[in-house]
Amino acid sequence: MTGSLLLLISAFTNAQWYERSWNAMGTRIHVEVSDESESHANLLFDQVFREFYRLEESMSSYIDTSEVSIVNQNAAEAPVKVSRELIDLIKKSFQVSKISNGAFDITYASVGRYYDYRKNQAPDESQIEANLDAIDYRHVVVDEKASTISFTHPHVYIDLGGIAKGYAVDRAIDILRQGGVISGMVSAGGDTQLIGNKLGKPWIVGIKDPRREEESAVLLPLENTAISTSGDYERYFIQDGVRYHHIISPKTGRSAGEVQSVTILGPDSTTTDALSTTVFVLGVEKGLELVERLPGIDAIIVDQHRKMHYSSELSTPGE
Repeated sequence: MTGSLLLLISAFTNAQWYERSWNAMGTRIHVEVSDESESHANLLFDQVFREFYRLEESMSSYIDTSEVSIVNQNAAEAPVKVSRELIDLIKKSFQVSKISNGAFDITYASVGRYYDYRKNQAPDESQIEANLDAIDYRHVVVDEKASTISFTHPHVYIDLGGIAKGYAVDRAIDILRQGGVISGMVSAGGDTQLIGNKLGKPWIVGIKDPRREEESAVLLPLENTAISTSGDYERYFIQDGVRYHHIISPKTGRSAGEVQSVTILGPDSTTTDALSTTVFVLGVEKGLELVERLPGIDAIIVDQHRKMHYSSELSTPGE
């Protein structure tokens, strides 16, 4: 992804507040901390920087030597030995797949890989039909004892784009907390997590308007929260009046079309990242039904008519 789905709005003072930004995992990474010294803050930034790149090298399907790519190249032929970390993240993805009846599915890429948003290309009907049966997370077999992954369908292809950046944010937050940070944030595109508050006041997080660039649809005062937004406006092209975007419905192999954006708030970014994609695919009614069953999770959905929908724990503005 390019650019951030969340607009972070904050006032800067002369306090010891430090920040750094760079590009990784296909998006802009931004980290802020309040620290006793610039040198210690820079040490933490360097650790976070290295962690993002380590995870990208392991989990990107666009890097031929990554663990995920090696799995995609070989797992249909024989089990592929992988790290415990990758197995744990794939198991987490399975949990979201199960509670959503497959609305979240890392094998969506069995068809999703044929979309090229830079070249404005979508798969044709024959490509979708030939690969749609490969979209089923149950085709991915995890052997925890042997630490291997195998595929039971020859056309399976996995992509962790709906969960890996959230996981990377969680890892970065762990680094900051272990370094003694009690006020800070990490943002990776649409995935953000906040530690404490901002200079004694809540962070003010703006959820981006899906159709008005650089404008916020709503502002939220937040502390100690993970928040993720999935939208149809980051990687997309419009052809013959149809918006083709990167959030693919596992059932159809086509871009999900009921909503424009979904924002999920929760305790950790791995969960909110996966659930924002999940609820986007499910749509308003089924998505909110899922959210209401999950303790500690809240949602804001902007539908295709630009109406905003809130989970029950969030108060609607003006009420």
